Amino acid sequence: MVQMKHRALAVMAALLMTGSAYAEQRVVKYNADFDPIPLAAMEALIADFEAANPDIDVQMTNFDHEGYKTAIRNFLTADSPDLANWYAGNRMAPFVTSGQFIEVTDVWEANGLNDALGSAAASMTIDGKKWGVPYTYYQWGIYFNRDAYKAAGAEEPKTWDEFVANCEKFKAAGIDCVTTGTKALWPGAGIFDYLSLRTNGYEWHMDLTAGKIAWTDQKVKDVFAQWAKIQPYTSANHAAIDWQDAAALLVQGKAANYVMGNFVVGVLKEGGMTNDNLGFMVFPEITPGLPRAEEAPTDTIHIPAGAQNVDDAKKFLAFVATADAQTKLNTALGQLPTNKNSTVAADDPFISAGFASLSSAYALAQFFDRDAPAEMAKAGMEGFQEFLVKPENLDAILERLEKTRQKVYQ
Repeated sequence: MVQMKHRALAVMAALLMTGSAYAEQRVVKYNADFDPIPLAAMEALIADFEAANPDIDVQMTNFDHEGYKTAIRNFLTADSPDLANWYAGNRMAPFVTSGQFIEVTDVWEANGLNDALGSAAASMTIDGKKWGVPYTYYQWGIYFNRDAYKAAGAEEPKTWDEFVANCEKFKAAGIDCVTTGTKALWPGAGIFDYLSLRTNGYEWHMDLTAGKIAWTDQKVKDVFAQWAKIQPYTSANHAAIDWQDAAALLVQGKAANYVMGNFVVGVLKEGGMTNDNLGFMVFPEITPGLPRAEEAPTDTIHIPAGAQNVDDAKKFLAFVATADAQTKLNTALGQLPTNKNSTVAADDPFISAGFASLSSAYALAQFFDRDAPAEMAKAGMEGFQEFLVKPENLDAILERLEKTRQKVYQ
């Protein structure tokens, strides 16, 4: 009897050990594309998750950015991980429509994310369902030189009409009202996106970048009509300079306003600007009453359809979406948490302004070259640059873009 009892205990112990070993084998495979600083930040977050969930082992495989764009198309069809980095909006749509990402609406509903991640919800939604979780973004807007405003006798504008009216004051003072550097094409797209969002609204803009609207449509022409108001006051040599060169013009007070992402702040401060003479404003309203959408490229995590450990992958998504996790992660990144209940550095007025802007936005666009397919994006950005140089070519530009649309989205 004693032997039987000992044998039973031994069997139970073996089962417990087997169970423990089995628990340790609950692996979540995560494919990512982080640069060194974001990689360290995410590794720290994974360590926190594993400490709270000791039976889960998150194994990350990190790729370089460019290599990842090709790799994801391969590993989603063979040897799928449980989690994969990608982007919001139209960039995730092909993987959703082809059935390569699974729906995670339940994660959003169970964790109150429709409220906490409200501004990012639209860009994570297709067919009324959620397809991933956003973990970081950064704002675009208008960075301006307060000293240039003083020199021209201009006040910070509250409306688009006031912004346009200021351009004459800057011209009289020998200052470019708007600067940009379109040598690499993409900076001009930031201006176009905001004019599109403010003239026709988020849904229309997303339909345009999704190929559902002709580039010869009157509403497209309405966007360029607004752009034409500031085109004569834009830095004349923009097509020959990069975005950093345009930043130098703002630093020197040779330009007053710069439509750019928050990553420009470091460059501006290295050039000598301080919180005293560098300002930030949300791009002004153009069409009254349109819900305010913002430009905020958003990085996301998704669960591939071929995932082997969906339950624990969903646990990780829920963890990454929490206010505390996003506060910690984005403090390390120097970017913005998508959870409106997170906190940001109070001593950085640009991070604080961006957080307030994005957390209260109606919806977020992802930037033209993320929202439109690569071929359409390239043609569009070439067209934007040409319009800024030769606005009289607009009809020919739009006809060319319409031909590209018909080819790309067929």
